[in-house]
Amino acid sequence: MKENKLNFIVDKQIKDMKIKEYLKFNRKLSGRMIRLAAREGRISVNNKKVNLSYVLNSGDSIEILISRDESQNIEPEDIDLDVVYEDEDIIVLNKQPGIVVHPTKSHPTGTISNGLANYYKEKGENCIVRLVSRLDRDTSGLLLLAKNQFAHMSLARDMNLDSFQKEYTAVVHGNLLKRAGTVNEPIYRPLHDSIKRIVDERGQESITHYEVLNSYKNGDVVRLKLETGRTHQIRVHLTYLGHPIFGDSLYCNYNDDNYILRQALHANKLTFPHPRTGKLMKIEVDLPQDMKNLIELLKEDKSINTK
Repeated sequence: MKENKLNFIVDKQIKDMKIKEYLKFNRKLSGRMIRLAAREGRISVNNKKVNLSYVLNSGDSIEILISRDESQNIEPEDIDLDVVYEDEDIIVLNKQPGIVVHPTKSHPTGTISNGLANYYKEKGENCIVRLVSRLDRDTSGLLLLAKNQFAHMSLARDMNLDSFQKEYTAVVHGNLLKRAGTVNEPIYRPLHDSIKRIVDERGQESITHYEVLNSYKNGDVVRLKLETGRTHQIRVHLTYLGHPIFGDSLYCNYNDDNYILRQALHANKLTFPHPRTGKLMKIEVDLPQDMKNLIELLKEDKSINTK
């Protein structure tokens, strides 16, 4: 397997600066990653291994080996994955609906993570599963994962930047009063229910921006952007507005089985700074067929009486 490295040339204005401070403040690496790399002897300056007290000067060549021996934390399983983008640091999947992202007590196998562990194994890549974003079981769309510790920490740090955006498309019951707006309502997990979430002042701040793309007699197609990332955030906020998502068996009181068999929610676009290059990545996928079929029904104005 090809070794994965970070390489830096120390800036001209740097003089007598410890490598620990340089990597943390000038290169924005996490303290934990720096300490671990030093402890494992993975930091070199001018082709010689150094410790964190080493003093840098301009022109020094720093190399950090970010590939490291890691035991896979997920059991590999042969599961079909739709890989949209991949490089040495990240992988982006187009997740199909009906599959859990990560093993849980109720879903210990058959997850996206199991499939990805197998994908890495077959490619001979020494990577463990590192989720950057998550999706509910019945939500489809783009899923971002890091392939090494450096990429994971960088992406986690950047998630609060304006340049890091997740965009979704949903099909909802009825027509929203405003064509565009923001829902800024806290989301809370009731003590008596470990799954369902509600809008409640005791909850965490939750902000969802929305825009109606198309309106039909029985529903709207809505674009949504998240400013926060709470569990079920989009589903809860749309229900709060009185327009639950088609097929959402948890939050919608309609029977939509004849039209779609899961919530009509798709993560269609990801925008984020690449962890290594800083280049703004823009990745987009089309709607899945079941959501296209639902929209066609709405276009044709067929009698959707699902109460």
